[in-house]
Amino acid sequence: MLAQQRVDGVAVPVGDRVRKREERAVQDERAVDNQQGAGHAQEAVQRARHAASTARQAAATRARRTQGERELFAQAVQDYLYQALGRPLCVLRAGCRTPIGELGLARLRDSGYQVILTMVDQDTTLNRAILADPAVRTMPGPVMLGDLRSVSLPPRSFDVVYSAFLLEHIPNAALVLDRFVTALRPGGLLLLRVQDRDCAAALLDRKTPEPLRRALWARLHPGEPGPFPAVYDPLTSSRGIQAYAAAHGLVVNRRETARTAPQAPVRLAAAVRATRALIGWLSRGQRTDAHDELLYVIRKPEDRFARLL
Repeated sequence: MLAQQRVDGVAVPVGDRVRKREERAVQDERAVDNQQGAGHAQEAVQRARHAASTARQAAATRARRTQGERELFAQAVQDYLYQALGRPLCVLRAGCRTPIGELGLARLRDSGYQVILTMVDQDTTLNRAILADPAVRTMPGPVMLGDLRSVSLPPRSFDVVYSAFLLEHIPNAALVLDRFVTALRPGGLLLLRVQDRDCAAALLDRKTPEPLRRALWARLHPGEPGPFPAVYDPLTSSRGIQAYAAAHGLVVNRRETARTAPQAPVRLAAAVRATRALIGWLSRGQRTDAHDELLYVIRKPEDRFARLL
């Protein structure tokens, strides 16, 4: 006969009591395990959320940088990197208004490439006012100001020369471009972005009286230094750049056009756009309004006997 023990006035067999204690112990252990598992799961969820947040922030940063890049130039620079492996990529920013972000240099630097950026421009009051803005110098590097026809640029020292919003505003543009080409390494890239001398916008800029140019600039570009001299050397046209490249044995890899137009203030911007369109129509397309900028990717050949493609 089984031994019994009275619990709460009820006779319970000793074996059943031991078994119930064991069952309660097992249940307690499972509860503890469930609590620990829930804690680990919560930590895992928090880690996953943190990783996802970090990834979103990194993607947003890359997207902001990519938005400022111009595929024509950024892809050319990235392709050139294979020739510069094992040494820093030396870039000459010709003109303080040159939008250096279009080359994607910040993204390349974040990827581990060493980039050395040098800036050169005319020594003028307007340029010094531009350089006073910290936002202009998004990447550190030396700045040289002086006469661009005689400024000291070491020959064959730069992998990339990028000039934008410069050549159309200076006299003797071909002499200045000679300096840039001389400073370029064989095989290096000459990137140009100029306002086309033969477009309607350039004709309007050249023919507008200076007082009116200043008034228009103040309304269309409030708070920005300007306007800059409306020189438009014959070099700053499609025919001029093609002739220069052929005469100096340079290879035009890619060429594009772009159309820019003011958007604000609304009425004044609309009047400017209408005037450009009228010039294009009256000139029967000789002063086109289809574009106002020329963009070139030009390569300095390794072989000086290479021909223009």
